[in-house]
Amino acid sequence: MRVPVLAGLAVATVLTATPVQAQTYDPRYPVCLQTYGIGGGSIGCDYTSLAQCAQSAAGRGAQCFTNPYFATVPAGARDRRSRGVY
Repeated sequence: MRVPVLAGLAVATVLTATPVQAQTYDPRYPVCLQTYGIGGGSIGCDYTSLAQCAQSAAGRGAQCFTNPYFATVPAGARDRRSRGVY
């Protein structure tokens, strides 16, 4: 009796599991905001410019920094027609 119940629970757990983003730094945004507090801090990479981040950080215990994992596209990969003569 226990084996079918445990198997059913295992199947239900796998089917209801959702993917989680484990990386702290979101590679879609170039600027991150790190906040500090008594209960701990947090990092959120939701900003497209340092000025935008600075407005959110104003008056708080926070700082802005560039995202070390920002997924940039190399200049040559953007436009294949811009290749030089070999």
